[in-house]
Amino acid sequence: MNAEREVAPRVAIVTGAARGIGAAVALRLAADGLHVAVLDLNESSCAETVAAIEFLGSRAIAVAVDVANEAAIHDAVKQVAERLGPPTVLVNNAGLLRERTLAKTALEDWDLMLNVNLRGAFLMSRAVAPHQRQAQHGRIVNLSSTGALGAVGLAAYSAAKAGLQGLTKTLAIELGRYGTTVNAVAPGFVASAMTAGVAERVGVSFEEMQQSIVKDVPVGRVGHPEDIAHAVAFFVDRRSSYVSGQVLYVAGGPKG
Repeated sequence: MNAEREVAPRVAIVTGAARGIGAAVALRLAADGLHVAVLDLNESSCAETVAAIEFLGSRAIAVAVDVANEAAIHDAVKQVAERLGPPTVLVNNAGLLRERTLAKTALEDWDLMLNVNLRGAFLMSRAVAPHQRQAQHGRIVNLSSTGALGAVGLAAYSAAKAGLQGLTKTLAIELGRYGTTVNAVAPGFVASAMTAGVAERVGVSFEEMQQSIVKDVPVGRVGHPEDIAHAVAFFVDRRSSYVSGQVLYVAGGPKG
């Protein structure tokens, strides 16, 4: 453990961190010496992630928040600053997926997807940025998706995830002068509760879905939450200060 970790550990916020990719990211950042605020809709659902972080020797708290709610975000970030310290690292992972073709996409579905997947990242970034400016150091990592490239049934999801890439590049320009880098990680297919839910909704077994996906993945396997966590950790690392405004596709082959 180096002196920097001992004296001034950074504080990270990871949204949607109760399970899946978010939990894996939170654990990886904790292993790298950061204290982590685990944000999700329900505080109780974060208990396992918090316990695992504390087992690694880092501090952690669980905070319930709806990332589409501006007032709730303000209160959540304030709570993190008071209980853990000013957050200078933000991972915008919270998201949801609903597959609907254009004809079947209700306005409510569209609004929900954009609010959680895109509006939430905007609001969280705006709330955390003052802490980063004060520290003259910051990291924002947005979780986009290969879905940003377009796919049947993903009109709202694709629009939100593509929007995240545009937000990433703009914030990288705006916040760079304050020592904050902003990047995006765009996962391909990742075995998780969310993708298992997709398999259930389309009426196939999760195993069958994965076997079908693997046929088009050059490395011959599906992704796992830890694969995405490693990529996020690269962008969060202090040594990555000259990397900003980038979108890294983590999809087992050339994407993007």
